Amino acid sequence: MTKQPFSWRLACVLVLILAAFGGLSAKLFWLHLNPNDALRLKIQKTLKFEHKISVGRGSIMDRNGAVMAADIAVRDVKVDPGKLNAGGHVQYVAEQLARMLDLDLALLLNRLQGRTGNYAPIKRFVPADKADEIRALNLPCVHFDEGSLRNYPGGAMMAHVVGFSNLNGEGSGGVEQRYNSWLRGVEGYRISEKDAHKREIFSRRSLDIPPQEGSDLYLTLDSRVQYYVEKALHEAMEEHHAAGAWAIVQRVRTGEILAMASLPDFDLNHFGKVDPEVHRNRAISFNYEPGSTFKVAVIAAALNEGIITQDEVFDCENGTWHYGGRPLRDYHPYGLLSVQDIIKKSSNIGAAKIALKLGEGKLEKYLRDFGVGRFTGIDLPGEEGGLLYSRARWSKISVTRIAMGHEVAVTAMQMLSLISAIANDGFLMRPYVVGTARDCNGRIIYRAEPEVVARPISQETAAQMRRLMARVTEQGGTGSRAALAEYTVAGKTGSAQKPVPGGYSDSAHMASFVGFIPAENPEISIIVVVDEPQPLHTGGVVAAPVFKKIAEPVMRYLASRPAEWHVVGGASVMEASP
Repeated sequence: MTKQPFSWRLACVLVLILAAFGGLSAKLFWLHLNPNDALRLKIQKTLKFEHKISVGRGSIMDRNGAVMAADIAVRDVKVDPGKLNAGGHVQYVAEQLARMLDLDLALLLNRLQGRTGNYAPIKRFVPADKADEIRALNLPCVHFDEGSLRNYPGGAMMAHVVGFSNLNGEGSGGVEQRYNSWLRGVEGYRISEKDAHKREIFSRRSLDIPPQEGSDLYLTLDSRVQYYVEKALHEAMEEHHAAGAWAIVQRVRTGEILAMASLPDFDLNHFGKVDPEVHRNRAISFNYEPGSTFKVAVIAAALNEGIITQDEVFDCENGTWHYGGRPLRDYHPYGLLSVQDIIKKSSNIGAAKIALKLGEGKLEKYLRDFGVGRFTGIDLPGEEGGLLYSRARWSKISVTRIAMGHEVAVTAMQMLSLISAIANDGFLMRPYVVGTARDCNGRIIYRAEPEVVARPISQETAAQMRRLMARVTEQGGTGSRAALAEYTVAGKTGSAQKPVPGGYSDSAHMASFVGFIPAENPEISIIVVVDEPQPLHTGGVVAAPVFKKIAEPVMRYLASRPAEWHVVGGASVMEASP
């Protein structure tokens, strides 16, 4: 009686086992022999291991190798809240992380307690040494992701030239943006397979492209020169309650920029904490009417054409002259002035009469040859091209207003390039801020070369203009406050009312001074622009002293290191040889 039911049950079990094995065999047979491409692709995708290998961004240095921008190693701290809660370690881990990372404990506990997920970010961009201290505590369920963060040791120094790299590693502004493709390098790429634990099977790598580290850039700028410029501008902003101020220092023979600063500025490490308008490099992107600094271009053109001589006398009408039915006035009344005194005293009327004698056609031609109304070609983003209308759009009085720096707009970089051309025997150079670039192996992949853009005036005219402009800083000249004890300064003051709808403002002015040193054999040129100084507003009173504050220490510094001055990042920079 008992054996029959047992045999029956045994038979049922055997049948079930055979059916299971039969089904499994059929499944295996189907999987292996049936051409199911969709399933095979799904399995391959599950096993496939694709990984982008991040790459370090190249560094930015000044001409002497001082680091202005570099990547630093950081870690992103995260925890596994599910395991943390299951193990009962939430309170202890939260206390330690809050202490080490300077976080609010109550907020951290609120984020972690009761969570069941396996990922909770705690803090990004933790310095590597701090992360190592946390790692040494052996806190359970705490993990670290490696990364890098762009760091700017100088803070706000050279802010508008260096620019910054955003959190996605893309350059924004300045050299970081202009040379982004060189700095960021090329990511590596790897294709392999992974096991059941999602770990790579090294023997199954089918593609392994190593990353190419970003290139290092050496600027033409010098940190010491930059310091002198920024210090002088900050003092001018405070003294004159200005809305802004900017300055550039350039080598006249090569076009290299030794310093470029714009205020207000910002700390590159905290670029997101200021109004985006502050990111604007006003030295190259702010168009303004230059005022009397522009007279040198008009007089240089007339001298070059031979239609005037430096001793030729013009009647400056005792301060008021009517032309085209409109009055033109001088800041101080003058009677008869020679051309050289028109420059020294900065007579609007004298410059206007010289422009009329030159003629509209030749005036426009020379101004365009000097680079007015077009980009200088500097290797920075955001440059403006200034404004110079074709003479077909000029009114009858335009030629007299352009002669005094009205009805025309320039950037500080354009105005400095114009003056540097006079200092450089008439050769207009392309300005640049990057001297050399080196790849990750130290090989030079780029070296800037001085580039002549145009030659608007002859060597003889340039030499004559240098002598005339040197008189501006002598006693009785409008730029006497720019004079140096050890060097002769040649330059020109500028004071212009800012245009407003319907005319010009009575309270808002642009004060500027532009010049070069030494006057006889120029080495550097400097421009200073102060926006809306109060209450004093003339270039001779406001900007000329700032020029002097920059020029004195810069010349002493450059004189103390003549050999190094010709080197950018260890690579010799060729001198221009007009």
